[in-house]
Amino acid sequence: MRTYPHNSPQSAARIVILAMLADGHLSQSELDVLDKANAYPRLGLSREDLHTLMHTFCEDLLLGLPWADAHRFKPQSLTTWLNEVDDTELRLTVLQLCAQVMEADRHIADEECHLLTKVLEQWGLDCSKPALNVQVQHA
Repeated sequence: MRTYPHNSPQSAARIVILAMLADGHLSQSELDVLDKANAYPRLGLSREDLHTLMHTFCEDLLLGLPWADAHRFKPQSLTTWLNEVDDTELRLTVLQLCAQVMEADRHIADEECHLLTKVLEQWGLDCSKPALNVQVQHA
C-alpha cells in the first residue's frame, strides 16, 4: 500500500475515498456530492488527481483480494491511514466530506458506520459539536 506525507492532499483524500468504498461499491451520487461540496479544492487536488488517486487506491486494495472483499481492509491499515492526517482543520474537512459521501445514496451501511466511528474515536472528535456539522444517521 502506498504511503503519503502527513497532512498531504493524498492522505486526506484517501480517507474520503475509504468512505466512498466502505459499503463495497462506488455510486454516481457519491461522486456528485464531491462536486457539490467543492471537495477537490478543499482537499488540495484537482478532480483528475482525486480520480487517479481513487484508481491507484483500488489497485492497492485489490492486490491479492477479490473485488467483493477489497473494501474490507485491515484495521491496522486504517489506523495508519488515519494517523497520516493530524491537522485539526484538515481532519474536520475530511470528516465532513466523509459524512456527505456516506449520506449521498440515502443509506448508511454498517461498514460506513464502522468507518465513521473509527475516525471519530481515533481522532478524538465529538460529532455533536456544531463546528463538525456531521449528521449521519444509521438506516
